[in-house]
Amino acid sequence: MNDLKGRLTKELQQDFNVKIKGSLSWSLPVNSVEIVYQTVMRTKVDILMKMMLIAFGKADIATAEELSDILLVEQLFINDLIDKMSRTGVIEKREGFYSLTEVGVRQFKTGIFVHEPESGSTHALYSPCHQAFLNGEIKNIAYEEKELYRFKSEIDDWSVAKLEDSVLIDALKAMGVESGEGNVQIVVSEIVSASDIQVDLVPCIEYHLYNEAEDLLYARVWNTLSEHWDETLEAQLNEKERKKWREIYL
Repeated sequence: MNDLKGRLTKELQQDFNVKIKGSLSWSLPVNSVEIVYQTVMRTKVDILMKMMLIAFGKADIATAEELSDILLVEQLFINDLIDKMSRTGVIEKREGFYSLTEVGVRQFKTGIFVHEPESGSTHALYSPCHQAFLNGEIKNIAYEEKELYRFKSEIDDWSVAKLEDSVLIDALKAMGVESGEGNVQIVVSEIVSASDIQVDLVPCIEYHLYNEAEDLLYARVWNTLSEHWDETLEAQLNEKERKKWREIYL
């Protein structure tokens, strides 16, 4: 931690107009959230499936054997696709004959087949102080500072239940859960649950700087989770404490 402080101090002192007036360290509480979700794979409707959908829409077909004879395709392949389309709600039997459902009609028009959903889960790090998920991994840093971020109390009423599905889906996208290559696309179809597992403490280093040329006091905050200067925390501190810093330092 001391090596990190030394490197950051050296970086900030590169501007001769800027003086470091003070610094302190504290911990940012970050919640580890388990997200349970479902994904679906979307693929282009292949030729055989398209022929079957056309047949189901135009003819009275009761068995896979009948369709096999019509299309001159091995019944084994017909059975497999009928099972797949039945499970995904693309076709159904009405009065003994296969027919397209509303889902089937829509997928036939778009030319995209939506496969059965698959379940998955992952952990993401949410910072109530940022009101956002953060990228990075919790690190084992030799760090003794137990003081929490002093404006943490403003978000003490936060709970994971307040996170909207759209926010959780965006977090999953950022983690690479969704993908698209060629004619295959995997997308998040449903958020099953989100649970607050534990709170981790992320060390942060705060500097108070004074630009003599501009007569400006401001904060810089190094976030060890993201390994970047944290503009969100800096903006919060500048808004709330800049007046107090001027009284203290100038």
